[in-house]
Amino acid sequence: MAALAAVALAEVLGRAAGWGALGPGDADTNRVAVTFDDGPSDQTPALLEVLSRHGVRATFFVTAPACVAHPAELRSLLDAGHQIEAHGRWHTHALLLPPWREWAQLRWHPRAADSGPHLYRPPYGGHSPLTRLLARVHGRRVALWDVEGRDWTHADAATLARQTLERTRPGSVILLHDGPAVTPALLNRLLAGLETRGLTAVTLNELPARRITLRAGLGRLRASYGG
Repeated sequence: MAALAAVALAEVLGRAAGWGALGPGDADTNRVAVTFDDGPSDQTPALLEVLSRHGVRATFFVTAPACVAHPAELRSLLDAGHQIEAHGRWHTHALLLPPWREWAQLRWHPRAADSGPHLYRPPYGGHSPLTRLLARVHGRRVALWDVEGRDWTHADAATLARQTLERTRPGSVILLHDGPAVTPALLNRLLAGLETRGLTAVTLNELPARRITLRAGLGRLRASYGG
């Protein structure tokens, strides 16, 4: 029973509320952060072309297997000045990782030899009871989001861009993915829409992302569970 309670608390406090993690920036800013999970991939060059055309930089949360499979694309991201952070050694929900594997999951970072800060976005945003503790031990900051582009669905780019823009506010952190075929077209429409609204897409460090407070966490809980 105690184990189930710990798992429930990790889900509610860690992922849904996000208390203590990095989330949206200041609402008084004209900036938003565009972030990508899961790359690098075959789609990375197309994403880079769109970002370059709009003159903006983004944050890419990459996985270890993808970095091994696509070293040239990873180098292209770095050369273009985009922010590179960790999405884990395995794209597996934290609750499915035994403690020793979650230790290794959080220890890996594509820029481990560089000075920090070093960010970590858990796959699916998932938390185990150990996620935050292990992040602290390894010197990682957990980074979440407040707007999903939902590019993993079957909707078209125009629909996804419209829905994403409707949910975006100054300071928002937008979650997209490096991999789906629809994402480059979605990104192009999204960036154009942000420009029309007077919002500038930046990296998480440039936003900057802020720690999710008690009040903000309560709002996330209501959004997560339909309150």
